[in-house]
Amino acid sequence: MPVKYYEIRWHSRAGQGAKSASQLLAEAILDMGKYAQAFPEYGAERSGAPMRAFNRISDEKITIHSSVEKPNVVVVIDDTLLSPSIVDGLQDDGILIVNTTHPVDYVRKKTGFKGKICTIKATDIALEEIKRGIPNTVILGTIAKVTGLITLEAAEQKIRGMFEKKLSAEMLQANVKALKRGYEEVSCSG
Repeated sequence: MPVKYYEIRWHSRAGQGAKSASQLLAEAILDMGKYAQAFPEYGAERSGAPMRAFNRISDEKITIHSSVEKPNVVVVIDDTLLSPSIVDGLQDDGILIVNTTHPVDYVRKKTGFKGKICTIKATDIALEEIKRGIPNTVILGTIAKVTGLITLEAAEQKIRGMFEKKLSAEMLQANVKALKRGYEEVSCSG
């Protein structure tokens, strides 16, 4: 019997935190006793260039190492990338998560996606809480809420473990607050 994978495809621009967010998610999954992969795919390797990152999650050992073509979830960190091609392979029972200040109807019109769309003002939250426009911790909270793949507590534990020696106590707390706001403020439709 083939192994069932839960797959996520991330779309952003280089430097917006998609690679880091996918890595944080994979490490939180591993900490919960499951198997996970996280890997990026770059086009032109320069800041601001469109890029993709991927996660593959399973209860069993993962034996494939290819890009994700039929994701369960698509995460878009930069809404200027919205187009019908962004949801290629995403079935109507999948989830589209978008970092945007635009309403769901705007996202639906830009992508043509008929399934569940979740929006979060992740960049705004990141600017308010951590004073930087890199929304990876906000998006991690959003994924915890929308998918249930990880708990908010597991995400917080991963952030604390990864950053407590790198950041001041104040900045660490700001990242945790951003994570919690991503969990609490996401809005879904469909």
